[in-house]
Amino acid sequence: MGAITDIPGIKVGHSQDENALTGCTVILTEEGAVGGVDQRGGAPGTRETDLLRTSHLVSKIHGILLTGGSAFGLDAVSGVMRYLEEKGIGYNTGAAKVPIVPAAVIYDLSLGNSKIRPDHNMGYQACLNASNLPPAEGNAGVGIGASVGKIFGMSCAMKSGIGTASIEVGGGVIVGAICVVNALGDVVDYKSGKLLAGARVLRKGPLKLGKGPVFADTMEVFRTYYGRKILKIMSGSNTVIGVIATNAKLTKEEANKVAQMAHNGIALTIRPAHTMYDGDTLFALSTQKRKTDVNIIGAYAAIAVADAIIRAVKLAKESGGLPSCAEISALEAQSFI
Repeated sequence: MGAITDIPGIKVGHSQDENALTGCTVILTEEGAVGGVDQRGGAPGTRETDLLRTSHLVSKIHGILLTGGSAFGLDAVSGVMRYLEEKGIGYNTGAAKVPIVPAAVIYDLSLGNSKIRPDHNMGYQACLNASNLPPAEGNAGVGIGASVGKIFGMSCAMKSGIGTASIEVGGGVIVGAICVVNALGDVVDYKSGKLLAGARVLRKGPLKLGKGPVFADTMEVFRTYYGRKILKIMSGSNTVIGVIATNAKLTKEEANKVAQMAHNGIALTIRPAHTMYDGDTLFALSTQKRKTDVNIIGAYAAIAVADAIIRAVKLAKESGGLPSCAEISALEAQSFI
């Protein structure tokens, strides 16, 4: 499976508050990388995404921040910019070098302490922690406050997290992804079709499963009267955000296309995906080292995203009163005995 840090020039760092259950994750490209973005959810929280679009001037970026804290968490970008400025990294404007750091947020205020959010210091610390080693997954960085399956509310949701994966596609070309999974819907193993995590059947007590199925299946809930009613009062408090990186040479236009194609990985694993209540956003990075066809990169970017999403769920641990995939899998086996 590998990690996004298998790509030379990519570093990842986490910082989190384990009591407040919020954090951030930075992906650094200190030498600069061509960037792109594709935002498909109806409730995004982002920064510096417009400059990544094809008609705009700047093509290289120096880092991306994935953060908790909803829109409040965007404050952590200032810490990343401070770190990069101290290292003399940024877009040269003549008067100063301005680090280009796009960002996206997840809504984790309903888990842990909503008054504590990622800030300048947490963003700076994430940079200090950054390395080219495989990053921690599950309950780490921005993943510490992530959850999935929230159609019945947090009482029947499950813990999720952050995951990473990479694929060697031939000729020394690598495609990697890192994703945090905070979706409204359920997470499905795209290879087996098995539902791994999501909204749990309403029971007395969060883990008293009893006989029968564990999961409600959000898609089936949508078809019910209850599902139609509850959607009318839901807010945009869910999202999948992530970064795809490659050492393949891509233009800015191609990086945007790769980000677009990578969303197929979300569609493969999240049901439903790209709703009006999710802020699904994926960034793409190219370190410009090897030549290959953009179609190959985009196709495997979707698989890397899907694999990263599955790892984010499988490697998450129980936290904040929410059970994990591993915990549910063990109880699911017992519930049919």
